[in-house]
Amino acid sequence: MSGRVVVVGSVNVDLVVRGERLPAPGETISGGTFERHHGGKGGNQAVAAARLGRPTLLIGAVGDDELGEEARAAVRAEGVDASGLATINATATGVALILVDASGENLISVASGANALLGVASVTEALERLGSLADDVVLVSREIPAVAVAAALRVARMAGARTVLNPAPASGLPLTELGLADLITPNLGELAALAAALGLESARRDVRVEPERIARTLIESAHVREAVIVTLRERGALLMSAGGGPAVAIPGIEVAAVDGTGAGDTFNGALAAGLAEGRALVESVRRAVIAAGVSTMVPGAREGMPRAAELERAIRERA
Repeated sequence: MSGRVVVVGSVNVDLVVRGERLPAPGETISGGTFERHHGGKGGNQAVAAARLGRPTLLIGAVGDDELGEEARAAVRAEGVDASGLATINATATGVALILVDASGENLISVASGANALLGVASVTEALERLGSLADDVVLVSREIPAVAVAAALRVARMAGARTVLNPAPASGLPLTELGLADLITPNLGELAALAAALGLESARRDVRVEPERIARTLIESAHVREAVIVTLRERGALLMSAGGGPAVAIPGIEVAAVDGTGAGDTFNGALAAGLAEGRALVESVRRAVIAAGVSTMVPGAREGMPRAAELERAIRERA
């Protein structure tokens, strides 16, 4: 199999302040530096996949403002097909306010703008224009309306795609969406939120101690087809397959991290690219973990995302 990556998700412009440390609630910290970057989970994940050489399409929405024009041009410059990126009149493009400390930790607040108005009809029509998705991977994240997420997963599955749901953010996630995904890629916090929504009262306490058990329960309760992949930041990822057997721990890589803002999006885009290339799931996860680690070495959500040659070099160095 060698197919396309189709990403359905948000497009934002990131306004970033870097400082020595993150402020506590009610605290003001001066002396930071300001940067503006292109972002949004959908846009970031599409760029991550495209940089690794996969034909990549982005479905989402921007506003009819200057930021929207810049955002569209930015993904096109990366080789992403933006024909599925709608422009919504009289609406602002999404904006993310990001604080980053000296160690690369971050806090993020998002004003959704046009992302919140992405409709089911727009998503459905964009996917249906692509015809058969039998060799393709459709990657969906949640900074867009829940009904658009569900529609994307449902239409993609009917067209034969392999579906990946990045449940970020996990709050307010209808559990019916989970059963439409072949693969789900939560981080630990999102895994706990999903498990709590399933009625596991001890999930938030146990998830750091027993992520394998929580992931298995999620697979069984939500009828996930293929696997849950839990991302663990610098510790790598945990792969729990629906077919049974023990979880596979995939270690992270040691890097001099500068900014972890786009690491999760890099992981998801690289995972989708690997699967679309026809690679095995375990190999695709390993490559995605390395890509995510490499991405943290450069400031900005997209700036550190590796290209194919850079990823291959990083893989060889760690063989």
